Amino acid sequence: MTRRWSPSRVAVGVVLVAWAGLFWFLLASGRWSLYLSTRTFWVVPTGAVLLTIAAAGRLASGRVPSPEPLPSSTSWTLGAIALPVVLILALPPATLSGYALGRRSGFVGSGVSVSTSDIASGDLSFIDIAAAQSSKEGMAALRSRAGEQVTLEGFVWQQDGASADEILLTRYVVTCCVADATSAQVRVVNVPPGRFQADDWVRVTGLIYPLGSEILVDASGVQAIPQPSRPYLTP
Repeated sequence: MTRRWSPSRVAVGVVLVAWAGLFWFLLASGRWSLYLSTRTFWVVPTGAVLLTIAAAGRLASGRVPSPEPLPSSTSWTLGAIALPVVLILALPPATLSGYALGRRSGFVGSGVSVSTSDIASGDLSFIDIAAAQSSKEGMAALRSRAGEQVTLEGFVWQQDGASADEILLTRYVVTCCVADATSAQVRVVNVPPGRFQADDWVRVTGLIYPLGSEILVDASGVQAIPQPSRPYLTP
């Protein structure tokens, strides 16, 4: 019996190939970090393998004795499913910027915590400093390190009414995916006035001082840097 290609099966197979190709692309290019945290990175290689197997299976069974037609409603549905693939590949990669700050909740109060022992010893990370503000114990551990030198990276945000030598160094913290991103900020003073614009990425070195419920860094050096390949932090 003559077997012919089934338009319906081939169409589904092509969409599966497109999604598998997207997952392999995200894995190879590292662009997965624009959408997922390191905790959920496993979704990308797992999805790439499973979609590749599914696409191969669907196309392998594409030749049938009685080909099924491809209804117009199914065509529209498959087109809608494939659309995100086209958009992600066609549009330039983008990350959350200062524009999204007003639409994101702060990291403080998000329920994510860091042990006080991590805050009280070792190098202070952006996550350590942000999480310290979530508890009295964390702030007490951070106050014990007042005057110590820290080096932090983030993008510049300038608060209305702030002095010209002051910025809010900002990072987004992603627990699962970019949809749940929260913002963490540290006030930095002694920044060269007018040298940096909003959303510029910088590396700040200076002395840290917890003041009340706020944390301040007195900068001894502020250097422009490229945006990191992994711009989001994972607690």
